Amino acid sequence: MDERERQDDGVREEELLELAARIAEEAGQMLLAKRPARPEVLATKSSPTDVVTALDRAAEELIRARIAEARPGDAVLGEEGGDTPGEGVVRWVVDPIDGTVNFLYGVPDWAVSIGVEVDGEIVAGVVNNVPRGELFTARRGGGAWLRGERLRCNTGVPLDRALVATGFGYGAARRRVQAEVVAQVVPRVRDIRRGGSCAIDLCSVAAGRVDAYYERGANYWDHAAGGLVATEAGARLGGLNGRPVSPDMVLCAAPGLFEELHDLLVPLDPERD
Repeated sequence: MDERERQDDGVREEELLELAARIAEEAGQMLLAKRPARPEVLATKSSPTDVVTALDRAAEELIRARIAEARPGDAVLGEEGGDTPGEGVVRWVVDPIDGTVNFLYGVPDWAVSIGVEVDGEIVAGVVNNVPRGELFTARRGGGAWLRGERLRCNTGVPLDRALVATGFGYGAARRRVQAEVVAQVVPRVRDIRRGGSCAIDLCSVAAGRVDAYYERGANYWDHAAGGLVATEAGARLGGLNGRPVSPDMVLCAAPGLFEELHDLLVPLDPERD
């Protein structure tokens, strides 16, 4: 049996990917149709700048409903609805709008992100950059794709020629540290980009639109799908000092550049607050 098929559990990774893509597209269409000229903030989370809109919650409810219709025994972890246990080996990791502030202001870089775990490992991922009509998909061992084209990250780029994406947290103390870190990074690289969506930044690494990405404070649902897109495009994904990706740090780049950027960041102590 193909190692990417678990027929005894009724799990086929290609089918999970197809379902994730359909759901992400439907949720994106709903968000475009219902987004007012200026969405209102429904609530805040970690700080007054960490916002939730009514459509964040509506999109996650739609996604959860579609998963339940197709695979009622599966677990779901969602940014807005938390962790819902399941009966089998499959868990869906959902960010209904990654880049909510962009969504709020009408900046055309926000995404529906859906990753699918089997036995705790992400095996399928979809990032739907809705305003741009770009659906990034990846399956474990099956590559990363956009509009029928297989994605490959940029390779052989030295640190001083690298275009590096990053992001900033919501708390003032963390932002202060992140500003100190980026001030030390920017003279050592080609330039910095701040897009506002972890999922899209990771897909940008995959597509060669940036060479690298790092950020402190990204949650699992932010990078679950985009991380698979990036690694299936040849990038390395990890934390600092050999640790895995975590809210402490997400670092992504082609091998070689990953190590150079890692070695630049470590002495700057970017995980402090």
